[in-house]
Amino acid sequence: MNIAEIITIGDEILIGQTVDTNSAWMGAELSLIGIRVNRIISVSDRREEIMSALDESLERADIVLITGGLGPTSDDITKQTLAEYFQTVLVMNEEVLRDVTERLSRRGIAMNENNRRQALVPASCSVLSNHAGTAPGMLFTKNGKMIVSMPGVPHEMKHLMNEHVLPMLAEKFRGKVIIHKNIMTYGTSEARLAERLEERFEKELPATVRLAYLPAFGVIKLRLTATGDNRESVRNALAEQVKKLYDIIPEFIYGEDEVTLEEEVGKLLKKRHLTLCTAESCTGGKIASLITSVPGSSEWYRGSVIAYDNSIKESILRVRHETLRLNGAVSRETAEEMALNARRLMETDFAIAVTGIAGPTGGTPEKPVGTVWIAIASEKGVTAEKQSFADDRKINITRSSFTALNMLRKLIAVM
Repeated sequence: MNIAEIITIGDEILIGQTVDTNSAWMGAELSLIGIRVNRIISVSDRREEIMSALDESLERADIVLITGGLGPTSDDITKQTLAEYFQTVLVMNEEVLRDVTERLSRRGIAMNENNRRQALVPASCSVLSNHAGTAPGMLFTKNGKMIVSMPGVPHEMKHLMNEHVLPMLAEKFRGKVIIHKNIMTYGTSEARLAERLEERFEKELPATVRLAYLPAFGVIKLRLTATGDNRESVRNALAEQVKKLYDIIPEFIYGEDEVTLEEEVGKLLKKRHLTLCTAESCTGGKIASLITSVPGSSEWYRGSVIAYDNSIKESILRVRHETLRLNGAVSRETAEEMALNARRLMETDFAIAVTGIAGPTGGTPEKPVGTVWIAIASEKGVTAEKQSFADDRKINITRSSFTALNMLRKLIAVM
């Protein structure tokens, strides 16, 4: 298998100011064409660090992909360092200069010397045109190995990878067929899911298929990776294992590939011509935000009441004062009334209501931080569940939102 290494350049990455999402994306794309990423290295904007990283990567890898340090300001030194490393000089590339001039002109920006410097490239490189920005990509070869330098701006890097780098690598480095398949699950912990799968699934996997658990806020992505020499046989092997997962854990699988819970709920509602509204307390509009992030959600989503304070629960959602006095805001009774009355108020088929203690303060021995009641109302009545999440506010808000959507998904699925 051909080996690649990724070098990300920038002090902002090292001090945590910028999260390196580029490497994750590149690693995923490279694996699809049979190229394995051996290492990901982050270095500062210093000549010595960049050169040292290049020396090390070229000893180990066939392909070195570099991102960052190609901007128009004085702290962007990648081009000058690469020119020195490959023992050449920077020259003005007229085609790049023309592209930069036209791009700036369309945006009504006057060309200045910093912009002109974007068209300076090492004389020995092959220029990769960048129609998503002003900094071109640069391709070098050394001892049969390929080195590509790209901007650190994610959409520019992806443009260059898709337009130039990935097709070129796929043609030059023909490796084994590698196919990934993601099975999305929710409703259990990673440890319990692994317990279910260990004997009946993992131990029976063929040597050509691997399983990885990728958890995030309760959503557990099961990534299957199959390898082989023949694409059709690899697809068949993967399909066989996917079928086994559906047989073993059907109650936890909600979709495939990168589908989200909110997208899956939207598909179900749209397919059945059903509508939804939400009434949120501790989640503060998180569920509404997830839902409305789905394109076309206006077809099935009506709106939300964020009833954070009890006065809003009473005046807008018509939760009875006696209910709040006797049971408290975080209770089955309050959640149920929120859901039932929200459904009536917004005239929808379903209503989700969530009330709880997100934290870090506000908990009691009877109702500790992480206690959440979720209710869903429909024409058949109302159902409610109590959840006990973590002592972290962000986790509680996100888990509450996902759990509410998953509850609704399961209710719709059995209709």
